[in-house]
Amino acid sequence: MKKVSFAEFGGPDVLRLIDAEEPHAGPGRIRIAVRAAGVNPVDWRIREGQKLGAHPIELPSGVGLDAAGVVDEVGEGVEGVEVGDHVFGEGSSTYAEFAVLSAWARMPEGLTFDEAAGYPSVVETALRIIREVGVRSGQTLLVSGASGGVGSAVLQIARDRGITVIGTAGAANQDYLRSLGALATTYGEGWVERVRRLGRVDAALDLAGSGVIRELVGLTGSPQKVVSIADLGAPELGVRFSGVAGSVPDALAEAARLISRGRLHIPVEKAYALADAAAAHADSRAGHTRGRRVIIV
Repeated sequence: MKKVSFAEFGGPDVLRLIDAEEPHAGPGRIRIAVRAAGVNPVDWRIREGQKLGAHPIELPSGVGLDAAGVVDEVGEGVEGVEVGDHVFGEGSSTYAEFAVLSAWARMPEGLTFDEAAGYPSVVETALRIIREVGVRSGQTLLVSGASGGVGSAVLQIARDRGITVIGTAGAANQDYLRSLGALATTYGEGWVERVRRLGRVDAALDLAGSGVIRELVGLTGSPQKVVSIADLGAPELGVRFSGVAGSVPDALAEAARLISRGRLHIPVEKAYALADAAAAHADSRAGHTRGRRVIIV
């Protein structure tokens, strides 16, 4: 089978499309014929060799955590899923023609494979950081870097829970944030005062790692009211860095519920072929994403 792999840490140019042995579903796992794989910032952070703790790897390594596809092997002890089912979920080395998933759910009605591949890690992360930052119905959450996949999910999940959201993003994404129910403003010079004019901030999330932790602490009044998924230096300022996943099966079930109710939709901004994984990583790292990027297999 074809698979994207890297044998050394480095830039996008270390990625190679290789011929590899097919993986197989062990106990408690399923294998899918991959139709699409989600492109997440954690993918290129791992490829660069960043010390994230939650994802230790050995080289050479495959790439990718999220995927959607058709079940073609069911491991021992697995119930409730059959060969031929359309599922989305999380596993390892998903930039490939076949991948083994450790968590999955049936794809909601009407969802395409490329759309479904963009949800698993994104929704798990969004649910986790909303919980960790402790924001509640009736309060206001500031999201720095709100237009990407996680930000898109946070905005919609927060709205569903009665939380007001202020989102920062580039000028081109202001209408997009408003379409998701956020109070929107641009980042850049003067952004703190623009946020203050939009209202009091009870909690804040740093999704972009753009060096704004001190300002977020100032806006919320406490480092305990800020969580980052992008700035590895956040703990030096007393702010929690969230990098360890919670329950992926629970997140997939919640994603399916919200999607089926029409309460969650994350658009696919761009799709790439397996051979173009390096371009997908370069574009993801550059930011300014509206929604998700995916690999089509």
